[in-house]
Amino acid sequence: MKLLRKVIVLVLFLGLVLLSSGCGSSKVLIPGQTNENTPTPLIPVPQTTNVAVYYLKSTDNEFYLVREVHQVEKTPAVAQAAVEELIKGNPVTPGAYRVLSPDTKVLGININQGLATVNFSSEVLRANVGSVGEALGIVSIVNTLTEFPTIQKVSFMVDGQVEKAIDWWGHVGLSEQPFSRNLTVVNEPVIWVTAPVPGQIISSPVEIKGNARVFEATVSFRVRDTNGNILAEGFTTASEGAPGRGDFLGRLDFKPAGPGKGQIEVFEVSMKDGSDRNKVIIPVEWQ
Repeated sequence: MKLLRKVIVLVLFLGLVLLSSGCGSSKVLIPGQTNENTPTPLIPVPQTTNVAVYYLKSTDNEFYLVREVHQVEKTPAVAQAAVEELIKGNPVTPGAYRVLSPDTKVLGININQGLATVNFSSEVLRANVGSVGEALGIVSIVNTLTEFPTIQKVSFMVDGQVEKAIDWWGHVGLSEQPFSRNLTVVNEPVIWVTAPVPGQIISSPVEIKGNARVFEATVSFRVRDTNGNILAEGFTTASEGAPGRGDFLGRLDFKPAGPGKGQIEVFEVSMKDGSDRNKVIIPVEWQ
């Protein structure tokens, strides 16, 4: 009987030892900490979209606008995001600069039947760039917004009041608003392409659209594969030639050997030596 009791005690003792050793290997998780086996949560990458914005540039003898394409965070209020990028974005064109005060806030944009009414905070009235710069500053906002197909004209308010905006920037008033798009004061880039967009999957015939400020309004283009082979080339005529600026639309038939990648090149031909000038390259794919 004593022997049986000793065996039971020994078994219980061994069980307690094993239990305590197992507990000793476990870790107590403090709130805010994670186990090394717990997968790290993925941080979502913000989606972006491209917007065209227009900044000012001055040389020794003229002021003009430059068009740039910037990435902004994707949002349903993309028109407002574009104006906010115009206010706070950093121009990449050498010599280009912003005209709107960086403290300016966009209080809202109302779009109704093609008219966009922009409500700015009073900081918008702080611009100090002279009469020419002020006039171009208005056009920079108008051109930025009329990049969107739902907007044809633009008018301004300050703090929700049209009256506050009447003496806009001192030299230039808003008596002529609403304002329409004006590309005659945009000198750079010489050529820009709106279709196709980089990375687009194209098919034959490919439609090439954009705007150019080129001699005799002649815009040339070609399709080239990744090996450098020219698959097709052609040209079209813009609606206006330099020193004016005009929209262009061209179509190009091409016959690739199969699915692949390449690029569309849009350029003007030099009248001096026949070389490509002001070339724009759009990477594309085809099935």
